[in-house]
Amino acid sequence: MRSRYSAFAVGDADYLSATWHPSTRPTSFTLDPDRRWYRLDVLRTERGGPSDTEGVVEFRAYHRSADGKGSQHEVSRFVRERGRWLYVDGVG
Repeated sequence: MRSRYSAFAVGDADYLSATWHPSTRPTSFTLDPDRRWYRLDVLRTERGGPSDTEGVVEFRAYHRSADGKGSQHEVSRFVRERGRWLYVDGVG
C-alpha cells in the first residue's frame, strides 16, 4: 500500500500498473500531474501478514492541486500472487 501511495506521489504510472491485479487493472489510466500527494494515513489493516494471501488496508491520502486541498478515503483489497502484493479494488 505504501509503495503504491509513493508511486502516486511521484507519478509512476508504470509501477501502479505493475502492482494492479490483471483482473481489475484498467487498460489505461492517467495520473493528474497537477495533483500533489503529500500524506498517507493507514487507518486499519486486516490480514496481509507474511503467511496471508489476502489483505485489506483502510487509508486516507491527502493531496493539493490548483483547486485546493483534498483527501481520498478508501478500503482497499490486495492479494498476494507469486510473492507479490497486488491491488484488486477499493471502496471509497
